[in-house]
Amino acid sequence: MQNFIANPELESYLRLNRAACGEWTLALQDLLGCSGLACDLSRPKEEVGSLSALGVGGGLVAALSVRQGLELQHCRLESVLLVFPVQGHCELLSDGAAANTLLPFQLILPGQTFSLRVTAESRLLLLMPAEQPQAVQLAAATSEAITLSIQRFLYQAGFLQDHHQGCQAAETVLREVREILAGSSGVTKVTEAVPEPDRRLLKAISKMRTEPDWQFDLQELSSHAGVSERNLYYLMKRQTGMTPYRYYQRCRLIRVRRRLVDCQCAVPHISRYAGDEGFSHFGRFAALYREHFGELPSETVQWRRRLQAQELLAPALS
Repeated sequence: MQNFIANPELESYLRLNRAACGEWTLALQDLLGCSGLACDLSRPKEEVGSLSALGVGGGLVAALSVRQGLELQHCRLESVLLVFPVQGHCELLSDGAAANTLLPFQLILPGQTFSLRVTAESRLLLLMPAEQPQAVQLAAATSEAITLSIQRFLYQAGFLQDHHQGCQAAETVLREVREILAGSSGVTKVTEAVPEPDRRLLKAISKMRTEPDWQFDLQELSSHAGVSERNLYYLMKRQTGMTPYRYYQRCRLIRVRRRLVDCQCAVPHISRYAGDEGFSHFGRFAALYREHFGELPSETVQWRRRLQAQELLAPALS
């Protein structure tokens, strides 16, 4: 699959960015339900990378984008965990020995004590279904079906209309992965491939994503992409499910979210961040933010602050 969305996976649910080892460890312990997990970095004093996570009734979907080599150690989970490298490489070690696998992903079974080594500049998608398969069946058809299911999810995650659609996409991929692992009949035969995006659409998307100071102008956008306004509208609607303006609005909201996650100030300047992205009415902005991400801007800030408070308390409790 052509990875044409040049951004961390699941960025609508960014939780950590430019974070150090302590926050990462606490976040992964919390998300994976593994209190004994430890994080060993190749450069301990530098930032790890970004982490996104979405929990739904069907389980957890998380994305890790790491800037340096790391090893997650002393892990023992109660649920199946599937680790899918989108970019880079990871290696599963059980009892100190590397697991032998020809699959494009790593599968960690409940009760297995393991370590996971991840190379620098890697991007991983983690899937943890809430309902465990009775038995796990791995074969070439299983691998292909899971890969296609994850690729479809990653494509959809780049063009989420709102939080409701995000939850639906997460529920679907978690259910499909669980059923494929269990060998459910018919599931492994799914062959619907991810659509190859039109190059003109890619140009329009790139402009909206990479030019934060640009003000939306459909005529200018279509001229940049080399297509008429009408055709650009229908092209984007057909291939992504979104209109050009809806995607532009989403890009602005995501930029605000990133600033909120990165905020290290005593009082986050939510209204200022929103104003910088062209949202002049704070009430309307807060409603849009909740519609897209399933939480208020203040809740985004509070999630990371809770980790930081835990990190400060950790030495006193040890």
